[in-house]
Amino acid sequence: MIIINAMAQDSSRQNNPLSFTGYAEAYYSYDFNKPGDNNRPPFIYSHNRHNEFNINLAFIKANYNTDMIRANLALGTGTYMNANYAAETGTLKNIYEANIGARLSKKANLWIDAGIFSSHIGFESAMSSTCLNLSRSIIADNSPYFESGVKITYTTSNNKWLLSAMALNGWQRIERVPGNSMMSCGTQVQYIASDKLTFNYSTFIGTDKPDSIRQLRHFHNLYGIFHFSKKVQVIIGVDIGQEQKAKGSHDYNTWYGTAAILQSDLGKGNTIALRGEYYSDKKGVIINTGTINGFKTSGFSVNFDKKINNVFLWRTEVKTLISKDRIFVKDNRVVNNNTAITTSFAITF
Repeated sequence: MIIINAMAQDSSRQNNPLSFTGYAEAYYSYDFNKPGDNNRPPFIYSHNRHNEFNINLAFIKANYNTDMIRANLALGTGTYMNANYAAETGTLKNIYEANIGARLSKKANLWIDAGIFSSHIGFESAMSSTCLNLSRSIIADNSPYFESGVKITYTTSNNKWLLSAMALNGWQRIERVPGNSMMSCGTQVQYIASDKLTFNYSTFIGTDKPDSIRQLRHFHNLYGIFHFSKKVQVIIGVDIGQEQKAKGSHDYNTWYGTAAILQSDLGKGNTIALRGEYYSDKKGVIINTGTINGFKTSGFSVNFDKKINNVFLWRTEVKTLISKDRIFVKDNRVVNNNTAITTSFAITF
């Protein structure tokens, strides 16, 4: 754990409140099912182009931070932006982050923020270098990466508890769905017991449909981060969601997923990570396959990372997906498995 002197940090903010940072990740992915249109399966939203060199995510970010005011603006591009912002219009497609916040108390760490910000759901972000695996898990790719709205966040003085409540424009939405007048909401509770143990519980309640066919959605995300030593850490996450079968119905369709990751530090900037995962969405609420059993898929991946220096990270991953139904296409045949190998270069500055 890094402990920062509070007085020095406050002084730095006042003297130089504006800073600029950036991130860029180039990648090459080869899907052994050889999709004809070079697009990987439609439920994959990161590193989703086959057999071509591309940019997954690149952004430039401006940050303004004082004791009482904070703001962020980040403009992004890449295949991640194309896939996840497809529903947005105009220049909104390139806003990775844009928000402004004010501290509500000089004594308490209580903030209100409004705009577009990273999702409060899950332990994985769009930035690969901040995650244990190169690619995202199925639960991360199919829950919000970003959200827009307003949130109130309180952090205790010892930084052990974070409590947040938010009003949102929808499920990974900047613009509301046309014809939708219902605001969504979310909550987050995070407890950092020590530098070895973190628990998080996040929720979402709302809708992703217009009023005429509104189906209420409930979603819960729970994860724990365990540092067993300086070289070994484990993350376990579980998602479960329900959505009304029809407007006004008391019956719900349920989907759920889980992921477990083990990372080991091999020394000299080398790490290895293993991930196992499972996702079930029989009724196609999030991932619609049109098959008898719906989407019931297991995943296994291993990645090896080489940290060249403090800003440059080279990663390589092999990932296999196995589904109960034949939902993948290979050589014009439907099959139940998909394997890909991906390598990436990420720089943070």
